[in-house]
Amino acid sequence: MKDIPGMLFAYEDGKLDDAETLTLFGDLVASGLAWSLQGHYGRAAAALIENGYLDRAGNILHKIGG
Repeated sequence: MKDIPGMLFAYEDGKLDDAETLTLFGDLVASGLAWSLQGHYGRAAAALIENGYLDRAGNILHKIGG
């Protein structure tokens, strides 16, 4: 399993690049954690889905900025 807690800490510290952030949110959506963590994560995941970066299963559809 991926180090989701470590990635969450890195995300909150602003240490993830766009690709790592998208990977993190894909993992959060796929595991269902996006919907059970604090509200920011669910809202951010929903925005990434609505904007076509992730599908509802957490798969990355497009890179951020590309």
